[in-house]
Amino acid sequence: MPTLAIEIDRTAAAPVGEQIYASLRQAIVDGRLQPGRRLPSGRDLAAQLGVARGTILVAYERLASEKLVVGAGSAGTRVCAQLPPAPTATEIPLDGPLDAFTRPYSSAPLPFQMGVPAHDAFPAKVWVRMRARAVRADATGYTTYADPRGERDLRAQIASHLAISRQIQCHPDQVIVTSGYRHGLMLTLIALRAHGRTAWIEEPGYPIGRKALELAGLTVAPISVDVEGLRVEEGIARAPHAALALVTPGQHAPLGVALSPMRRRTLLEWAEAKDVWIIEDDYLGELQLVGRAAPALAAGDGAQRVIHIGAFSKTISPALGLGFVVAPRALAERVVETVSVMAPAPNRTTQLALTEFLADGHFMRHLRHMKKVYAERRHLAVELLRKRFTEVVESGLGLIVKLPDGVDDLEIVHSARKQNLAPSALSTWYLRTELARNGLLLSVTNLRPDNIRAACDALEDIVSARISQHRGVDASHRFF
Repeated sequence: MPTLAIEIDRTAAAPVGEQIYASLRQAIVDGRLQPGRRLPSGRDLAAQLGVARGTILVAYERLASEKLVVGAGSAGTRVCAQLPPAPTATEIPLDGPLDAFTRPYSSAPLPFQMGVPAHDAFPAKVWVRMRARAVRADATGYTTYADPRGERDLRAQIASHLAISRQIQCHPDQVIVTSGYRHGLMLTLIALRAHGRTAWIEEPGYPIGRKALELAGLTVAPISVDVEGLRVEEGIARAPHAALALVTPGQHAPLGVALSPMRRRTLLEWAEAKDVWIIEDDYLGELQLVGRAAPALAAGDGAQRVIHIGAFSKTISPALGLGFVVAPRALAERVVETVSVMAPAPNRTTQLALTEFLADGHFMRHLRHMKKVYAERRHLAVELLRKRFTEVVESGLGLIVKLPDGVDDLEIVHSARKQNLAPSALSTWYLRTELARNGLLLSVTNLRPDNIRAACDALEDIVSARISQHRGVDASHRFF
C-alpha cells in the first residue's frame, strides 16, 4: 500500500498493533484511503509488516467497530462508502466514574473480559419463548404494585435452587430479588446501618466492593489472602472491632482459592462472638469447574451471621439484571424495609421468565453445559498462553498472567482496550501498594476457537512491547 507507508517503531511506547491501527485510521480520515478502497488481506499485510496476522485482524476489527471499514466477504475489507462524522470538541463525556468497569456496554463481550458469561452459549431460543409468555402474563396481570421483595414464585424457586446447589436452607421470605450483585450489596449496607464503622475486605479484593463500602461511609481494613483464603487471624489482630467482613469464600476473586474449613470456622466464630456480620459474595459459587463447590458460608452452623449475595450475571447474563440477597432471619425484615422504601425488585416481566426457566429445569441444564464449555475453553487458553508467557495460573473462570517487576499492568490494559481486548489489571485489586503484584486477569469465557489465537497473539505483542520499553531493549526479544 504505497499511499500508506505504515512504519513500525518497535522501541516506541505504543504497541505494534496500536501503531498499525493508528496509521490505517489516519489514512482513512485524511482521505488517503478513499471510500470503497479495498484493504490488503490480514495475511498479506501481516507478512509485509512482519507481525502476527492476529494483530492485523484486531486492527481491522477496531476500524469496523468505528464504522470506518466494512467486511465484504470474498470482496475483502473495504473503507466504508460514507464515514461517520467526527466528534466535536464540545462532546466531552461525563462518565469518568465508569472507568473502573470494562467497556464496551450493551454489546458483545470482548476477549479476556471478566464478569461476563459466554455470549455464544446463551440459551436464546428458550429464553425468547419464556420472555414472550412472561410479557403476555404481565400485560394481563393486576395493575397494582409488585411485591418489592420480588415475585413470590421466583423467590421460592431461588430458595429451592440454593438448597440443592449451595446447601442453604432458607424461607422464600428471606430471599430478596435484586438487579444484581451491586444492588444487593447496596441494600445490605443500608440495612446494616454501619456508617462510620470498619469493614474487613480481602487483599487482593474486588475493587467495586471496596468502593461500595467507602461510598457507604465505612473504613476498609484490607486483610491478606493466601492459599487458604482470608487470613482471619490477621483480621482479628488488625481490626478487632470491625462491623462486618466482605468475603468471597467459595472461589476468591481474583485468586480462585477457597476458604479452608478451619478458617471458615474461625470467621463464623468471630462473627458470632462479636455480634457482627459476614457478607458472602458468592462469586462463581456454582461454576466450580473441577469437583463439587464447597457449601456456602450461609449453610449450616453460623449461618445466622451471614448475608448471602448472589446474581445470575455470570451464570446466565448480566443483561438479565437479576440477583438476590438471602438475609438471616434476624435481619430479613430490616432488609425488606430498605427494599420497600428505597429500591424495590426490578422488572416483573423478567422475573416471571426466570421463574419458568428455573422451574422447568433449564437453569440446571444450562449450568452443566456452561461448565463443560468453560472447562474446554480454559484448557485451550492455558495451552496457548503458556506458549507465550512463563507464569500462567488458573483461577476460576480466568487465568492470571504474572508480569516482571516494574512492568505497569494498567498501561498494558489501556493499550489492550484500544485493540478490542479486555484484560484486567491485577494491581488494581490491591489497596496496599506495597503488597500489589502486577499481572493480567484474563477471563476464558468468551475465548472461542475462531478468536483465541488472534487474541493471544495481539496480547503477546502488547506485553512484549511494554516489557521491551521497560528494559530498554529490542522488542523482538521475548522475556516470557
